Amino acid sequence: MDNPGLTTDEAGVTRCTWRTAAPEYLHYHDHEWGVPVADDIALYEKICLEGFQAGMAWITILRKRESFRKAFEGFDFRRVAQYTEQDIERLMADPGIVRNRAKIVSTINNARRACELVDESGSLAAWLWAFEPTAEQRPSVVDLAYWTSNPTSAASTRLSKALKKRGWTFVGPTTMYAFMQAMGMVNDHLEGCICRQHIEERRRQFKRP
Repeated sequence: MDNPGLTTDEAGVTRCTWRTAAPEYLHYHDHEWGVPVADDIALYEKICLEGFQAGMAWITILRKRESFRKAFEGFDFRRVAQYTEQDIERLMADPGIVRNRAKIVSTINNARRACELVDESGSLAAWLWAFEPTAEQRPSVVDLAYWTSNPTSAASTRLSKALKKRGWTFVGPTTMYAFMQAMGMVNDHLEGCICRQHIEERRRQFKRP
């Protein structure tokens, strides 16, 4: 029986079915989702965008990503950490982003918390990658039915609790699991997807910070 989470296109290439939901998903699925990331600014951006996505479709955030980058100065968290009430009002008036005050305030707060972590640990990447599940903790086969119905994990729960303890917001276990998928801490491309083995190889070659 065919895997319901996979779709084969006219060229005979099999990918995760979710990438067919919108045209923009193809590039994101093939070239970004699951690729391991060690750049602090890129990691901060991913955390923030996953936070903005809470309660919304990811495609909405993906389509607005360039506007988000412009609005938040490329997600340079040291710059964002300096934002004032005037910046909040500027962002609330920006039609290119999601104009949710709580999420905007959270992005600024998390920038300040990111600065603290960098000062303490040397890099945001070093602190975050310490939460990577061990080989024994990762399933041998990705279970689509499980992570779509219960999109959390023990590792994402630990990460969420640790960030919340340090004052981060919009970093619940489900949001952090999506973040871990997006930044390559886990590889949730399904068995049979053309990207799965490629991502596994990228993860093997990736130098953990």
